[in-house]
Amino acid sequence: MTDVLIAVALVLVAVTATAAVLNHEPLRQALVLSFLGLTLALLFALVQAPDVSLSQLAVGSALTPLMIVLTVRKVRRGTGDSTASETTGASDDQGTRGDRDAGDRDAGGGEERR
Repeated sequence: MTDVLIAVALVLVAVTATAAVLNHEPLRQALVLSFLGLTLALLFALVQAPDVSLSQLAVGSALTPLMIVLTVRKVRRGTGDSTASETTGASDDQGTRGDRDAGDRDAGGGEERR
């Protein structure tokens, strides 16, 4: 009976892995990757590796897809606000350089006083 369950889990792993490779939308890939993590966790539990199964459940089916979704979200936001962030970043950079130069002048002036 266990051999049949392992064979079914292997087929599920193969199907979900193929679906993850063939899918081109990143958010859908993250969802399919989550299912792949679940099927791998099931497979590891069936082959008597509960610690590996729990690790796969946490990392493969939860953390990795979550990181992919957050990255896709951040990249999409970045492309929408690119002109505003570049302008702000340039002014912040100049302000930081100006503050740093002023601090160097103050430090140099302090040494001259000694």
